[in-house]
Amino acid sequence: MALSEENRERIIKFFGLAKRAFHIAFIPAILYIGFSTSVPRPSLLRLISPLAA
Repeated sequence: MALSEENRERIIKFFGLAKRAFHIAFIPAILYIGFSTSVPRPSLLRLISPLAA
């Protein structure tokens, strides 16, 4: 079954957007998973600011 040129372009565009979304969301997702499963849970200010004590 051959794809039409229009469908092929849509699939290529979709995978391009999916790849970009994965690259943008990967590091924040890993940080969120680590933050939400750690015990004791650090405060958000301590994670953001290097000067917070």
